[in-house]
Amino acid sequence: MTEFDLHVPSPAEARGADRALRALGHDADAPLFVRATGAPGAQDVELPAEARALLLRILGHMANGDAVTIVPVAAEVTAQQAAEILGVSRPFVIRLVDEGKLACRLVGTHRRIPLGDVLAFKQANRAERRAIAAELTAEAQELGFGYK
Repeated sequence: MTEFDLHVPSPAEARGADRALRALGHDADAPLFVRATGAPGAQDVELPAEARALLLRILGHMANGDAVTIVPVAAEVTAQQAAEILGVSRPFVIRLVDEGKLACRLVGTHRRIPLGDVLAFKQANRAERRAIAAELTAEAQELGFGYK
């Protein structure tokens, strides 16, 4: 199982990330080259477009002082880790598993939940909440509750 190596940037690291982000720009289509300056015969290597986009996202979060980690999508998480990702309690995650809303496999008596499933559930839940909020706002506007 992959452990989360969560890194919270220091204020100096956040400033450095902000400078790097500004220097690299926000054009995800522009090529980005890196050079391993300590390696003998170092040469420029172009990063794939997806790697550039991820790097810009990482720098953006770090510049804001957000904690950052990189986890392979194939990773599995514990019920407690899934709860932390979803912002809910561990018993709630276990209920989601028991209801078949999240897949898991048992390792002894411990549940291992695919991280990709947790992230997909979180995204679907967020979209559902936004749709409900939009529906409630529209209904409040129709009823004249002071929304313009």
